[in-house]
Amino acid sequence: MLSIGAALAKIWLVIALGASIWPVSRQQQLDSNLYRSRCPALEPISATAVARQIRKDPTSAAPLVRMFFHDCFGCDASVLLDSTKNSTAEKEATPNVSLRQFDVLEEIKTQVEAKCPGVVSCADIVALAARDATVQTGGPSWNVEFGRRDGRSSSDAMAAAHLPSSRSSAQPLIDSFAAVGLSIRDLVTLSGAHTFGRAHCTQVARRFYAFNNASGIDPTLDSSYAQRLRRLCPQPLDAHGMVDLDPITPNVFDTLYYQGLLMNLGIFSSDSALVLDNRTKVFVQEYAVNPVSFVQQFPGAMVRLGRIGVLTGSQGEIRKRCNVVN
Repeated sequence: MLSIGAALAKIWLVIALGASIWPVSRQQQLDSNLYRSRCPALEPISATAVARQIRKDPTSAAPLVRMFFHDCFGCDASVLLDSTKNSTAEKEATPNVSLRQFDVLEEIKTQVEAKCPGVVSCADIVALAARDATVQTGGPSWNVEFGRRDGRSSSDAMAAAHLPSSRSSAQPLIDSFAAVGLSIRDLVTLSGAHTFGRAHCTQVARRFYAFNNASGIDPTLDSSYAQRLRRLCPQPLDAHGMVDLDPITPNVFDTLYYQGLLMNLGIFSSDSALVLDNRTKVFVQEYAVNPVSFVQQFPGAMVRLGRIGVLTGSQGEIRKRCNVVN
């Protein structure tokens, strides 16, 4: 799993195109009550499907939230599309090949189509499932805004070319968030989604095996933790080996991720970067000692994330199936 900073592909495309923030008019077309009369079964269907999957596999929650991050900065469900004979899809890009839980989203879509055909977009289902996964693991709830339309194209090249590295320092992350109207607090708040989830050993091994110093260990990583990571990721590295993003409570939505950062337990360089820059560290410290503040801030940050670059009105389409265009 990539860091949240590394999951935000389309943000870099915005910078490359010289854009600033997305039009407010599109945000205003989103409405948390949109399906209240048009498809009242939507939210119960999603909540039930997500809860059932997490009971079966507690590690399922993080991928559902991760899917939202990978799709957003243009939340149009493009990450769900399969490749065609003429185009390799976004999900095939190297940073996305470890995405999972597509089947849960498709299950929700199938049930919703049976109740309300042609009404609910896959992009809205991605946003809703992320909220439900957060709630199921002890996190806060929020009113998901609806009205996104589904995109008709998906490109692996775009995703691969514009995904920032999980080795990013704070400044590139701050710049990328600012380019789409998100604040430094939003950056640190949304990084809190690393409270659960896992990373492939191959993604992070450089920090505790091959750093450019005598020990081979990144000095911003706690040395005892680095030795533990070496035990969890022995050489030669297993391509399927994984480690928890939050070594304290890996399957629970809480603020121990932030406490871990202050103890130099950030698995990605981009996690550790949040405590190396005073502009981000102040919020890490706040959330580490004040869980209520994080719980209050996270919903709003997720709503703002879900407004970026959306298709609305007559743009895009409402897919019948999430993995193919109509």
